[in-house]
Amino acid sequence: LGFAWIGLKSEVLPPPSNLEYSFIQICTLNWTWSPPENISSSCDLEYSSDIVIGEVPQDKRSRFRVTDMFLNEEMHFKVRSECKHNNASKPSQWAEKSLPLKGIPGTAAVDLSCVWHNLEYMVCTWRPGEKASSDTNYTLFYWFDGLKNHKKCSNYSVHQGIFGCIFNLSFPKVTNTYPAISILIRDDSEEIRPVCASKNPTTLVKPATPRQVTLSKINDGIHVEWSQSDTFPKNCLFYEVEYHNGDLDTASIIKVISNDVFFFVDPNSKYTFKVRANPKPECYSSKLYSDWSEEKSIGESSCSCNLLYFILHLLKILILPPIPDPREILKRMFGEQNEDSQVSKKLLGQLIY
Repeated sequence: LGFAWIGLKSEVLPPPSNLEYSFIQICTLNWTWSPPENISSSCDLEYSSDIVIGEVPQDKRSRFRVTDMFLNEEMHFKVRSECKHNNASKPSQWAEKSLPLKGIPGTAAVDLSCVWHNLEYMVCTWRPGEKASSDTNYTLFYWFDGLKNHKKCSNYSVHQGIFGCIFNLSFPKVTNTYPAISILIRDDSEEIRPVCASKNPTTLVKPATPRQVTLSKINDGIHVEWSQSDTFPKNCLFYEVEYHNGDLDTASIIKVISNDVFFFVDPNSKYTFKVRANPKPECYSSKLYSDWSEEKSIGESSCSCNLLYFILHLLKILILPPIPDPREILKRMFGEQNEDSQVSKKLLGQLIY
């Protein structure tokens, strides 16, 4: 007597329906769909979604409804139904939808780069697309969580083919986390392809150049001090101080966490200092330093003093040559005569014998 095991066929869930998207803000899409019908009450329904940008899958099996968009690359979204912790049902087929591209390929702005200066304003630069016409008038819009509506950047510049725009960007000084900045660059022409980008502002922080650098001599040392930034939270910056002895070409750099430092130095030498600031990694993810402050010097270079002494001594010799000592002249004269008499006696002796 034989037995045959017949496996039960797993039920395939129906897919979600009415997959659509809408714009929440610039560069942000909200995907929505309706749940499948006739789902068993034993199914703990959930959804799995995928997004493909430029044929590259993003965030496999993530469960989201809100996504960033890029606009200059094809964007494809898909979602399916699943029963959580239920092996008796198979996931549904994918419900799919694509975001159509606009504009001509190669006309979108490229090489977008932004720097957040001193937690006060953002400077963004970009180059025109290689196929964009010379009269393309790019416009930058920005938005972040906290703004009711997106804003248009109005302070533009173009230098050697590089576009730039500056807009104010600041948060309360006690802020510990910062929202991502959504940036859209487009042109009014339908031929120019728009481009979106999301920027993490903490990676873009560049402090202002330290100001009011002062040098003071205190006993056998030099005290260097500079003003602190008013825009950064306390203890969120460290500083680098570069210094060198006036007699040497090589410089040294030390790091300090306060806005002053004391050096023990040679009191007879000249020293030159300059300072720059850098965000602390526990506050920001940026690796951008401020520009160096203007160099400040104190003391006199021993090399310069020696050179000055040599020049003065040479001038003294040229203008007032030394007077010969008469005793030395007479000594040389009589010395020469004694040598002549010795030679004469030697010759006379040879003639006699």
